[in-house]
Amino acid sequence: MARMVLAALAACCLAGPALADFQPIREEVNFRALVEGRELTRFGIRLQVLPEGQITGRGFGRNVGGEWEWRDGYFCRTLEFGSSGDPYNCQLVLRDGDTLRFISDQGQGDQADLRLR
Repeated sequence: MARMVLAALAACCLAGPALADFQPIREEVNFRALVEGRELTRFGIRLQVLPEGQITGRGFGRNVGGEWEWRDGYFCRTLEFGSSGDPYNCQLVLRDGDTLRFISDQGQGDQADLRLR
């Protein structure tokens, strides 16, 4: 069951605006300024990226947690969702207004768009 919820969590975040004007965020200080005190949200997902290196929140009624660090211009994180998880992955972060796009595998993999609230 937890695997199905994790798959739904990932699948709902894969689509994003096709013609948006996303710009890369390469500096940790810029990323921190964007997420500090705000939530990242999308379709039943609410996450906070905390300054101490934790990720907390809820996704589809379940607790979500993890750890993050900024490494060589990428947001690197792990996620835990119920009894499932997502392994360490470094992601390219792009911004268009209040939307952050996270692209796994240093910009070569799947993408997830989350809104800053």
